[in-house]
Amino acid sequence: MIYKMGEAYIKSLTKHGITTIEFFHPKSNSLPAEMLHSLSVAFQVAGDDPECRVIILKSGGEGAFCAGANFDELLQIETKEQGLRFFSGFGTVINAMRKCPKLIIGRIHGKCTGGGVGIAAACDYAIAVQGADIKLSELAVGIGPYVIGPAVQRKIGLSCFSQIAMDAFMWRHADWAHRKGLYAELHHDKETMDESIGRIAEKLSQANPEATSELKKAFWEGTEHWDELLKEKAAISGRLVMSKFTRDAIEKFKQKVKE
Repeated sequence: MIYKMGEAYIKSLTKHGITTIEFFHPKSNSLPAEMLHSLSVAFQVAGDDPECRVIILKSGGEGAFCAGANFDELLQIETKEQGLRFFSGFGTVINAMRKCPKLIIGRIHGKCTGGGVGIAAACDYAIAVQGADIKLSELAVGIGPYVIGPAVQRKIGLSCFSQIAMDAFMWRHADWAHRKGLYAELHHDKETMDESIGRIAEKLSQANPEATSELKKAFWEGTEHWDELLKEKAAISGRLVMSKFTRDAIEKFKQKVKE
């Protein structure tokens, strides 16, 4: 177990060369700052582990895969510096996934919102099930998908990224995400999804680790500047979250969710 607080957890298990990293939060698998840090550590540890040949990323529960940022923490931000630290959390996870020398398979069992879309995009091979719809809701609460934008745009292109970033109120169906390249595979049920994940993970665990590491480098070529880039993007969100417009929008959004 890497992280445990109440019902929330992050755990990592390596078996037969396959490391499974699982995260869970009772609020639709949203990710508070502590969990984002622990998740990035999990990827760093797995990347350094010679027993690990391939990584499966999944989340617990039956609902959303990941609802993105934790709104309770967003409302606690009082300075630009705090905002920078908070939004850098998703950047830290994406960069840890990017720099991890092991290939990462994403098990996307449910809806992805905001930062959750970014994490799915940072997987090297995302396998999803029908119903794993996506939405970038940031603009609806007065900010924007700045930190996760480079990862999403890299997977689906600028045109498709601009569509979902601008229409922050509309879900895009899982088949849309599959057609645009966010999901490598889309299955009708979880059983066939898990069968496919197991198959490709097993094959990759038996591949030449040096070859898969070089392949990973090739996939992410041209992103070497992302450590600094994602910090710059986080600073934009950190500034915007301080505005009255954004705070009012987040309160309204939270109230709507409760209703």
